[in-house]
Amino acid sequence: MRLQNTGPQEFRSGDDLVHFGDIIDIDVQGSFEYDWRGSLTPDGFLDGFEGLEEPLFALCRSEAEVAAGIERSLARILREPKVVVRIVDRSNRAVVRLDGAVRTPTRFQVRRPVRLRELLVLSGGLIDGTSGEITIVRPRDLSCQSKIAPAAEKSGMSLSDNGPIVTNIKVSDLLAGKIEADPDILSGDIVSVNRALPIYVIGAVANPRPVYSREKMTLSRVISSAGGVSKEGESGKAFIFRRSGPEVRSLEVDLARLKAGESIDEVLQPFDIIEVVAKGASRSKFPPVMATDESSDPYNRVLPLRIVD
Repeated sequence: MRLQNTGPQEFRSGDDLVHFGDIIDIDVQGSFEYDWRGSLTPDGFLDGFEGLEEPLFALCRSEAEVAAGIERSLARILREPKVVVRIVDRSNRAVVRLDGAVRTPTRFQVRRPVRLRELLVLSGGLIDGTSGEITIVRPRDLSCQSKIAPAAEKSGMSLSDNGPIVTNIKVSDLLAGKIEADPDILSGDIVSVNRALPIYVIGAVANPRPVYSREKMTLSRVISSAGGVSKEGESGKAFIFRRSGPEVRSLEVDLARLKAGESIDEVLQPFDIIEVVAKGASRSKFPPVMATDESSDPYNRVLPLRIVD
């Protein structure tokens, strides 16, 4: 499944605000003693800027707001101080992480306006294993979208009191061109294209593989999705292995009776294992063990980094 890029859209990230990772230059005009260049502490204050009565909170504030705060603090020791604040390096801001059911899971360093659709295109598009939903988790203190930090200060709240903003989007809405399904993606966002849960089909079928579906699937449909019963499967038997708590239950199915409509077409559950028995083969003594794909674990790998500028 591929998506087309519809071009640049309006950007609302507040790029002029101070973010974690920014390098900030402070020029106190007429005084070299208080000139400074540095970054923020993990709590959002200027890290190591001396001469102020109290540490200055700068996270998610504009250059002008930070300069005004410094001027107020320095006014006790300098006469009408004039301060110029500039963000001189934005390259170390938090990256966007796009993972899940996409062809190439990637980290993006966003240096210009970008929306969800464009990043999906840059990641190679969606794969068949998607559940049809996309989740965007936005930490409130990384993107500064709504200047959360000053609002939190005024209300007496700390940054840790603000949980992440979670947005769920339907792939069908995105493909239909709905504007609300193609939001701005900001620094620090975690975008997960949710995977559908698999049903495994093994044994004497044309294409043994996991089958993904966003809806309930019956045994006959799953076998058909795996290419149908192969010539080796003429025994007409299949077993459904299903985990129930610590136990694994198995159900034997007569495929001939199923095809003739003489038995119930079992509705399968995620992670069921369907084994179609080959002709002349005996039933497995133990339930099959399916190898898991470690690459699907977002914490088990470092994704490639791509710069969007």
